[in-house]
Amino acid sequence: MASASEVLPQTIGFLVIPGLALMSYASAIEPLRAANHFVGRELYRWVHITHKEPIVTSSCGATLPCSARVGDDLDLDLLLVCAGGNPAQFTHRPTLAWLRRLAQRGVRMGGVSGGPFILARAGIMAGHRMTIHWEHAQAFAEEFPDLSLSRARYVIDRNRVTCAGGVAPLDMMHALIAERHGTALAMRTSDWFLHTDIHPGGGPQRTSVGERYGIHRRELIAALELMQNNLSEPLDRDTVAKSIGLSTRQLDRLFARYLGKSFTDHYRGLRVEAAGELLRHSALTITEIAIACGFANASHFSTCYKAETGMSPRAERG
Repeated sequence: MASASEVLPQTIGFLVIPGLALMSYASAIEPLRAANHFVGRELYRWVHITHKEPIVTSSCGATLPCSARVGDDLDLDLLLVCAGGNPAQFTHRPTLAWLRRLAQRGVRMGGVSGGPFILARAGIMAGHRMTIHWEHAQAFAEEFPDLSLSRARYVIDRNRVTCAGGVAPLDMMHALIAERHGTALAMRTSDWFLHTDIHPGGGPQRTSVGERYGIHRRELIAALELMQNNLSEPLDRDTVAKSIGLSTRQLDRLFARYLGKSFTDHYRGLRVEAAGELLRHSALTITEIAIACGFANASHFSTCYKAETGMSPRAERG
């Protein structure tokens, strides 16, 4: 590997989609600035790209001025699509065509948070492992069942890099800086952001089931994981109880004692929660969401959803 002083600068394009999360964007771009600072010269250059207005507004209202537009002839080493909100609704054809052209030219392509959704819609993720923010994962899997989706923090697979967003880009950029300029500079950059607990790409995006619910009973954690992994075709109480080595009476006692709900009520709540994510972050119809989350039909789903959340699926979707 050549030293940092011997390597030509890389140009990183940030395609910023309105509604992007500022945390994800900052976690991706700030390590590049820090690397430049420590070396005392430009290891990285960046350009902000818009597909519409020259000033893009993030989810918190902060704005990002863009000096380039989709379709411009840019000499990029890496393009990162930064998106939040509901990337499933992004259908801007000129952007998707431009992404395909860049990929055909051999530009390394990446997505942050909801950005991988847009890469997939452009048709450039086939044959590559990838990840996306957990909030978008179910909608993504419904639309792109043939793509290799992981629940990892980030995935670097040859000339495709994808990241779940949040603070995970700090981990991904650490890996990319180390890949090009060595571990020492990557560590120095991470230390500057007090990012001392560097996670591997395959690390989990969310806390464990036990941590999420504040429980330590092994059998109950196993039951909850089974339920979470079987939302479209819910398992009955007998099947879950047998799978974890308990009777149905013992299973019911665990739910009552630790969660204050019955098995059935909690399972329905998990499915309603998943359905809510699809309503907010996918373009699936209400009937398709009902089936994806294990409800008999749209009417049954609507009844359960309103009972659980106080609003109808249509009202949730807005």
